Amino acid sequence: MSEIREAHLDNGLTVLLKPVRTAPVATFWVWYRVGSRNEVPGITGISHWVEHMMFKGTPTLSKGEIMHLINRNGGVDNAFTSSDYTAYFELLPSDRIDLALRIESDRMVNALFEPEEVASERTVIISEREGAENEPRFWLGEEVLAAAFKVHPYHHDTIGWKIDLETMTRDDLYSHYKTYYAPNNAVIVAAGDFDADEMLAKIQKAFGALPRGKDIPPVKSVEPPQEGERRVVLRRPGPTSYFHAAYHAPKASAPDYFPVFVLVGVLTGVGGMSFSGHGSPGRSSRLYRALVETGLAVDVDCSFRATIDPGTLDVTATARPGVAIEKVERAIFAELEKIATKRITENEFAKVLKQARSQFVYAADGVMNVGGWLGQLEVVASYKMYETFLDNLNKVTRADVLRVAQKYLGETNRTVGWFVPSNDGARKGRR
Repeated sequence: MSEIREAHLDNGLTVLLKPVRTAPVATFWVWYRVGSRNEVPGITGISHWVEHMMFKGTPTLSKGEIMHLINRNGGVDNAFTSSDYTAYFELLPSDRIDLALRIESDRMVNALFEPEEVASERTVIISEREGAENEPRFWLGEEVLAAAFKVHPYHHDTIGWKIDLETMTRDDLYSHYKTYYAPNNAVIVAAGDFDADEMLAKIQKAFGALPRGKDIPPVKSVEPPQEGERRVVLRRPGPTSYFHAAYHAPKASAPDYFPVFVLVGVLTGVGGMSFSGHGSPGRSSRLYRALVETGLAVDVDCSFRATIDPGTLDVTATARPGVAIEKVERAIFAELEKIATKRITENEFAKVLKQARSQFVYAADGVMNVGGWLGQLEVVASYKMYETFLDNLNKVTRADVLRVAQKYLGETNRTVGWFVPSNDGARKGRR
């Protein structure tokens, strides 16, 4: 990763270039430092909605033309929104990558937000939320998140509250776009078959003349320390009971990030490291053995995302039908108490480090993955975190894992949620 080229244009645009000459393809990403973290009550979900509107046209690119052009040139494109960022990407044959620069520089400043398109997309966004509402895990996760964060905007999900989706206006959306979509709030990442000097010259030509935006409104909210356990119980129709515990956890740039990363690996294994945050329920991991192998739960997972501000370490489980949710909770807490009481074994530690190294190498395979890693890390901390990832992992000790388990997995630091089915007397089930 020493060949990463970093540059900064006069208008504030950050550029990261990583030539990878193994195949005639290239990827182009634009990361905006805006997500649900930058929203306030009344406009929750606005960042995600703006992402949708960016495909609805500019004065020179009509609605639907972006995807049509990319597909016709043998490429793929998409976008996504998270709590900390909104990202757009294209993957194209390297001799067609100029098309991505043309598209992204245009819609950075020229998206139209036609009133009829805003009205149409409102229906799409609300339908997306209603589709998620068919899943008990969504309801439970939303309630736990809202209880875990009293002050910080991580309080709400990226999709937003339904009442806000029903009442937001076109002016709200366009104002959000004009505030946050500007070169000084963006990071470009290009990876693939190109010469770095030539690509930088192309980016300068396509983006260099775009005006710098106003200063970005800072997120000033700081979540105060939690002083006691919080609990929510959600009763709705559903097939079985679900469990969710959220523990306040360190941000990506904090020294404790890597020890907690290893801690999660011991609990549920190290899965695909695309920084989605989700672990893999490894069959030899502690929570899998304690919950799934014993027949208490259908599945169990532990997630820990890299975030700008302190986020959460989440433990979730689906109770096996007929098993009381109290039993699932007791088994999970017993395992968390064990890992906070005694150092993990040498074998567990070695296994997690081996999994993490192999997953890191696998996740770095392909230009799309490289672009994703560099962009996400640059937004939440620094792309240099990728360069030093394995070194930082190797510095973690078993004592570090015990220390962070004791620090973060305490009762007063957690918010516990139960989803209890309200149909056919399931809440009375015991085993």
